[in-house]
Amino acid sequence: MALPIEFEQRMQRLLGDEYPAFQDALARPQARGLRVNPLKISPAAFAGHAPFSLTPVPWAEEGFFYPETERPGRHPYYEAGAYYIQEPSAMAVGALADAQPGETVLDLCAAPGGKTTHLAGRMRGAGLLVANEINTSRAAVLAQSVERMGIPNCVVLNETPERLAQYFPGFFDKIVVDAPCSGEGMFRKDGNPAQDEWTPELPAFCAERQAGILDCAADMLRGGGILVYSTCTFAPEEDEGTLSRFLERHPDFEMVQVADPPILFAPARPDWAENGNPSVAAAFRLWPHQLDGEGHFAAVLRKTGAPAEQPEVTFPAARTKKEQEAYERMIQPVLEHVRELPNGCVRQRKDRLYLLTDPRMQEVDELRVRACGVELGTLRKNRFEPSHALAHALPPAAFYRVCDLPADDPRVEQYLRGETFPWDGEKGWTAVAADGFVLGWGKCAGGIMKNHYPRGLRWVGR
Repeated sequence: MALPIEFEQRMQRLLGDEYPAFQDALARPQARGLRVNPLKISPAAFAGHAPFSLTPVPWAEEGFFYPETERPGRHPYYEAGAYYIQEPSAMAVGALADAQPGETVLDLCAAPGGKTTHLAGRMRGAGLLVANEINTSRAAVLAQSVERMGIPNCVVLNETPERLAQYFPGFFDKIVVDAPCSGEGMFRKDGNPAQDEWTPELPAFCAERQAGILDCAADMLRGGGILVYSTCTFAPEEDEGTLSRFLERHPDFEMVQVADPPILFAPARPDWAENGNPSVAAAFRLWPHQLDGEGHFAAVLRKTGAPAEQPEVTFPAARTKKEQEAYERMIQPVLEHVRELPNGCVRQRKDRLYLLTDPRMQEVDELRVRACGVELGTLRKNRFEPSHALAHALPPAAFYRVCDLPADDPRVEQYLRGETFPWDGEKGWTAVAADGFVLGWGKCAGGIMKNHYPRGLRWVGR
């Protein structure tokens, strides 16, 4: 692989005797990984019967390496949201953030959804997860990832960091900033344009943008809260340099010494940055010649000071008789297809119903909302049509009618291709599953399963 000459010169200067090993690593095939979705199945249970050869990723309990010869992205389990295909080094970010059930968490630069879905798995559906992406088309991809993984407690926004900082001052317990960067750590990755787009001036440009994003994140974090900053570049200007300048602007932040960090993570090098802050050595560099993964940088910071008092926000414990009757009328068509829903409230927007699992989901109407909670379905004239999101948000036992097929049954591929197939089941809307992982909806009539898998997701030409 021919690397930009200016990049090579800089890395030779920084790495010295290590540079040949670094260069050799970039010439080897990239490591490949998937991260199991705990909202669907435990990592241990999945590893026990996975149809792929899996090896654990040491720094992420949900993560596994898989061989280059296998294609888990072309398997029904992927379409069912059982796992997310993610570069192994990138899994370090969600592991370091370690979001917990009940927390308020923001993924500020979230597309395509790797970090968001990792955070969601650890939150177990409890608390509030806000995933933001400034680019509109990438926000659509993010929302699709959230839907496929069956995440009930997420709001997907399409906003600028500045707008969010005005809306959420001192609000979040944890914020992840996987910042836009020069992408040097991805030079080896298949089909990645980072190498062609790289210029010697790009790191400085990215560092300036990173500063603005981090300043907004600082405003949105509560006292005592955790900020995880990461990039996929080797450039000290964007890594140790960006962090050092941030700490100079924000003396109310401090680096966190991570307890028992993975032995494969190398300490950051503040001496590589101009006026580097010595405490930045607590951050991590993930080198492709030292572990199986691409280049990454990650740091954990804490905002000092006591958190501001926030009133407890809960759904009303009880409804008046009139409110309860109205609620039952609204939810009744949904409960004709599923036995139960996660705790929360149901909200109607035009002809669609949504399940909100956290009261604060009701407070984002002034923002550009791409997705909010679980879309339950659409109210048509004299009927209710359940949504694809509802199919992904529930386990098979929650549905009245289930067509659960072995993953290698030809009818599974027929379904994913948008075709009908024979099924001698009860008439009506039916959850179609592969080995217990729900793929989507079908509608059974006359011994035929009519296909309701979304057109944009179908296996066309496979």
